[in-house]
Amino acid sequence: MDPNHPVRILEGNYMKKDLPSFRVGDTVKVHYLIQEGNKERIQIFQGTVIRIKKGGVRGTFTVRRIVAGEGVERIFPLHSPRVKDVNVTRRGKVRRSRLYYLRDRVGKATKVKELVGARKGKGGKTAQAGRPKENEETTTKVEA
Repeated sequence: MDPNHPVRILEGNYMKKDLPSFRVGDTVKVHYLIQEGNKERIQIFQGTVIRIKKGGVRGTFTVRRIVAGEGVERIFPLHSPRVKDVNVTRRGKVRRSRLYYLRDRVGKATKVKELVGARKGKGGKTAQAGRPKENEETTTKVEA
């Protein structure tokens, strides 16, 4: 569908403008508004993102965590007004877009390696602070 289609225009009104930046493999805290009786409160669900499904206003992401030795997965809509905030606590280093293999793992094997340093930008290069470039001289000259 083209961007000027009436359905796309209608959906655009309900999409969030400032989506949080996270990827598959990251450990996140999802602040979700739940209703108990006539009261509302924010509940935090912390776990590993195992899947992100795009699709405009219908986009979702799945978070998995272990509770009392049992795996619990929850699917959150990206653009829902009930999802108040998504905070990244750890960046994960993964090479897959779906981490369904974590369902079969137990204990420490469910951990995802942590990504240390900056993520690759759109140019494909990483920003590494404090490291000299390859063509720069690494020794300093002292003048007497």
